[in-house]
This record gives sequence, C-alpha cells and structure tokens, in this order.
Amino acid sequence: MASNADFVQYIADQCSGAGEITTRKMMGDYCIYCDGKVFGLICDDCFFIKPTELVKPLLRQVELRPPYDGAKDYFYIADVDDHEYLSMLAKETYLALPEPKKKKAPKK
Repeated sequence: MASNADFVQYIADQCSGAGEITTRKMMGDYCIYCDGKVFGLICDDCFFIKPTELVKPLLRQVELRPPYDGAKDYFYIADVDDHEYLSMLAKETYLALPEPKKKKAPKK
C-alpha cells in the first residue's frame, strides 16, 4: 500500500521548523529530507526516522520497526500532530547523521 500524498505533505509541513523539508517518491512511498539530507521515510502512511543514539532519549516513545519488508528498523513516530516535536526530531536527526557522500563525476 502506498502513502497518501496529503499525508506526506502533512508530515513535511509538521517538520518544516527544522529547515528545508522535501520529499521524494520511491516505489510508492517517500524519503523525507531536511536541508538535502535523508532523515526518514514515509511508508504506508506511517512516519519513520533514522535511528540515532542522540535522538533516542528525545523520543516520547521508543518503538523500532521496519518501514517495509526487509528494511532495517527505524524509529516509528506515532505522534505526528505536534509540529514543534516533529521539527525538533527532524533537526536533531539531521544533525546526528553524517553528511551524504559526494557523487563522483562520470569519466569522460
């Protein structure tokens, strides 16, 4: 089951206090980015953020589950209606994650 576009936009809006929030569709579900860095997934109308030890103590409830079959566990975020909470989680996850690797230019 794919995620509803309205739900995806709602999650993006709820996280908007963290920085520039964008989403990208992938196989019916979505990656969610903060300032260009993937910090979570939206799958089957559920919100997941990448697990980090720095963010774990900030969670109201720690629940690890895979966002889709065969995936590694992510933090499942059930409380998606608190803008300040989601923005804080997005920003702190962004800060805890390494910078993405630079893509190599193709050889000519």
